[in-house]
Amino acid sequence: MTDAQRVLIVEDDVHIADLLRLHLADEGYTVVHAATGDDGMRLLEQDGPWDALVLDVMLPGVDGLQICRRARAMARYVPIIIISARGSETQRIVGLELGADDYLAKPFSMPELVARVRALLRRAEAMAQSARLDAGVIELGSLRLDPLARVALHAGRELELTPREFDLLLFFARHPGQVFARAELLDQVWGYGHDGYEHTVNTHINRLRNKIEADPANPKQILTVWGRGYKLVGAAGGDA
Repeated sequence: MTDAQRVLIVEDDVHIADLLRLHLADEGYTVVHAATGDDGMRLLEQDGPWDALVLDVMLPGVDGLQICRRARAMARYVPIIIISARGSETQRIVGLELGADDYLAKPFSMPELVARVRALLRRAEAMAQSARLDAGVIELGSLRLDPLARVALHAGRELELTPREFDLLLFFARHPGQVFARAELLDQVWGYGHDGYEHTVNTHINRLRNKIEADPANPKQILTVWGRGYKLVGAAGGDA
């Protein structure tokens, strides 16, 4: 690759970090390592842009979940893989709901992690290419989305959305009135590594409703179709 993609590893275990750096460098990536959460946060904010993040959870200083949260608050989307000795389902849910794209419990296979980084980078590039090809502004009722600028307006007011919230709303807006099961939304919006985490969809649906619905408890645009899934309709309650 001519312009090597940049991967930031934040991991306090030097042995694991060295192996990660070796395997990822062999794939042609430019790899930078931070051994503390504070250094990782500084590199994230000051030395970007990054093409992928590999984050441990338990770190000296700022923890990996805080770094994940900060990365997801930034305008530019970057794939994130969390690696952690905490392999419980609860920990995975927390990581995924904060916006991580994948979660691997230690110990893990280095080739598997490299394969997942590769898959996430391919998916991110495919999404960017899709946005470039389908860059027209989408209007649906009171919603107006610009896929290329990644800006969403509701009733003329710009919405403060995380990258994942924008992707979910954009997917709905490109398929108005169509019902999608949670598993379908996971596959289409979250992608690789999220099988079995349908409750993550619920969390993001609720966040979007809080931002675009006048009464989130009685939504008029993001509707639940009981037993089937969710759909987005026009502001008046009818399909666009």
